[in-house]
Amino acid sequence: MNIPEQAAIALGAGVVKRPTRLADGRELIYFDDPDTALGPERGVDARALAPRPETATMRFDVLTGDWISVAANRQNRAFLPPAELDPLSPQTPTNPSEIPSRYDVAVFENRSPSFGPALATATGDAPAAADPPRGLDDLVAYGLGRTRTSVGRTEVVCFSPEHAGSFGTQTVTRARTVIEAWADRTAALSALPGIEQVFPFENRGQEIGVTLPHPHGQIYAYPYITPRTHRLLDALERTGPDLFDRILAFESASERVVLTGERWTAFVPFAARWPIEVHLVPHRHVADLAETTDAERDELAPLYLRLLRGIDALYDADASRGASGGVATPTPYIAAWHQAPVRRGRDGARLRLELTSPRRAADKLKFLAGSESAMGAWIGDVPPETAAARIRHAVEGVQL
Repeated sequence: MNIPEQAAIALGAGVVKRPTRLADGRELIYFDDPDTALGPERGVDARALAPRPETATMRFDVLTGDWISVAANRQNRAFLPPAELDPLSPQTPTNPSEIPSRYDVAVFENRSPSFGPALATATGDAPAAADPPRGLDDLVAYGLGRTRTSVGRTEVVCFSPEHAGSFGTQTVTRARTVIEAWADRTAALSALPGIEQVFPFENRGQEIGVTLPHPHGQIYAYPYITPRTHRLLDALERTGPDLFDRILAFESASERVVLTGERWTAFVPFAARWPIEVHLVPHRHVADLAETTDAERDELAPLYLRLLRGIDALYDADASRGASGGVATPTPYIAAWHQAPVRRGRDGARLRLELTSPRRAADKLKFLAGSESAMGAWIGDVPPETAAARIRHAVEGVQL
């Protein structure tokens, strides 16, 4: 049984979107490369799946004003499975994975979500939220023992059907397809009831806590504005909505720039916290990926790949001198796409990538101990100008 061709939706850059559903009602969307070798039909998920779990519950921390989602169902997620049981690879007779067909890029609702549906669907495949948030004013009110249902969405973005890799190991064409998928999902998730912020990201490496080596990222759609973004909105209130224009001018005039294009610039920030930290910022103001133009997405694909491959090459020379047993391991990182909230601060909060890694040497990691973890008071290990020089040199050697 297959999904008919008329389900296709044309997006930018020749990417084709093909939405469908998994056996338990979760949304699955295929994004086909412009030069795809795949046919138009997709298989149907014929698994017998348990009902979707109830949406998790958030608890309010009265000391910080933060909401903490308690999602016990996440305890059962896959942990470093072998290739033949990879839950993100296309299904086979011996691997009942999450994706029924061969694909280029695939996006689906997480089976063990931190944030879940607000309302029961027409088919009854998801339970209704018991006590959803009642808007932003409700979420910022203080009080002991406050709870709300963790309304939202968590999605998995598979960059490739292959078992191992990362965003940086993809082709320019595939990277462009993923960027188109991010933009499409940002727009769609922002339009869902109760969503206040959308966050695409990639965790890479077991040192970061990754439990699946399959090349993939995630998208979280939150029912609140995140703590980090609240601090940014406070900064914009203090300094004015042109803050990112001034930051870009300040950093562009420094020795911390590592890569620049016609529409994007990457730099190590003046007050970098991590041993490896790079911010990638569009030259014009856009609030999120959905607001970027085709030209901006076209330039972003190869530029972002050059940055990631340069980060991977940083410690090659150290490895050749004997560190890590003479083998350079892939650099662990978090690639975080910060986007403006759905309804607040969009005239000042600019889209940006913040790429961070705890690796401070070929065989050493920075751990967040007392000062950072307990007090939020950071101590940098590497001067930002030194880090920028090393990253710039590594990026210059990258050939796509």
